[in-house]
Amino acid sequence: MKRIYVVGTADTKGEELDYLAAQIAALGAAPVRVDVGTTPAGIAVEISAAEVARHGTDTTQAELASGDRGRAVAAMADAFSRFITTRNDIAGIIGIGGGGGTSIVTAGMRELPLGLPKIMVSTLASGDVSPYVGVSDIIMVPSITDLAGLNRISRVVLSNAAQAIAGMAANPASIEDGRPAIGLTMFGVTTPCVTAISEQLRDRYDCLVFHATGTGGRTMEKLADSGMLDGVIDITTTEICDLLFGGVLAAGEDRLDAIARTRLPYVGSAGALDMVNFWAPETVPVRYRERLFYQHNSNVTLMRTTANECRQIGQWIGRKLSACEGPMHFLIPEKGVSALDIEGGAFFDPEADAALFDAIETSLKPAPNRRIERLPLHINDPEFAQAAVAAFLAIAKQ
Repeated sequence: MKRIYVVGTADTKGEELDYLAAQIAALGAAPVRVDVGTTPAGIAVEISAAEVARHGTDTTQAELASGDRGRAVAAMADAFSRFITTRNDIAGIIGIGGGGGTSIVTAGMRELPLGLPKIMVSTLASGDVSPYVGVSDIIMVPSITDLAGLNRISRVVLSNAAQAIAGMAANPASIEDGRPAIGLTMFGVTTPCVTAISEQLRDRYDCLVFHATGTGGRTMEKLADSGMLDGVIDITTTEICDLLFGGVLAAGEDRLDAIARTRLPYVGSAGALDMVNFWAPETVPVRYRERLFYQHNSNVTLMRTTANECRQIGQWIGRKLSACEGPMHFLIPEKGVSALDIEGGAFFDPEADAALFDAIETSLKPAPNRRIERLPLHINDPEFAQAAVAAFLAIAKQ
């Protein structure tokens, strides 16, 4: 039987944990209280902290016994993230916590598949929650008051959260529509290309378009690793620029690794590799102040990549794609990689583009499954989108 996991630190949040579980049970669902505390629990639970900790590393017990709260919380977060992936009876998961509890519970939630209901009631939910949510679909609910004993506010918040998780668990959404799914990456400056590709493929594929803002690429690759994608058309690899040169929309160091791991059919390109993203002009690092910029809007400043930077980007991409054993086709748009990198455009720089393209070609290890193709086109030309579609359909059949 599928059950709802109710997770928190039963040493400091026992009263709230009990109340939340009781509310879920009253709605006809089956709650399982899981303790992730680092000191003895104050209530009875179905799954103890000791059981969770057994899934940690060889040093987990020592870290929990160290007396150092930071080390103990980190150890329990690691143990819970390992524990939760061993369970096959989860209909949904709801957590409660302050700073430490939120860190522990969301570490486990991030390991669960997208679509599985996840709610975190937290004292931190009204601030920057990106470290806790990551690329998962965790719903963060502000606790309003501190979770330090029940009161008239916390009862309402927990009751509403209980109804939400019970309703989602009882009515799981279906993500299947009969078509295979493909991931596509898009930025404002590559929108015409990716829109045209989607229009040409949507009759055959469920086209999932991801905004290439750092989290977009990571989310797409999480779906690939989860077995939820059947291919990738990665037109907009711009997040790599921010990773290498300190931009604010950076990919992780593991960008493109999921393509190698899964061997999914992959069509890639150099979309928006002409820019690094910063926020408002005053946020641009001092070392870049004399560079070429374009004000995208009042809060986004784009910096043109130089020939030397483009060379480094190309080498990075070539090295990553050399690990791909699945079918891979990389398209080079010789007339420009973004709406700004076009003859007469603010970022038009044939020398920088040439350095980028040459570096990709020379860094990619030859293999029968890996192909690079130069096209005398701009990335937003209709013919380029057609070429990307043809390339994907060709390798998707392999």
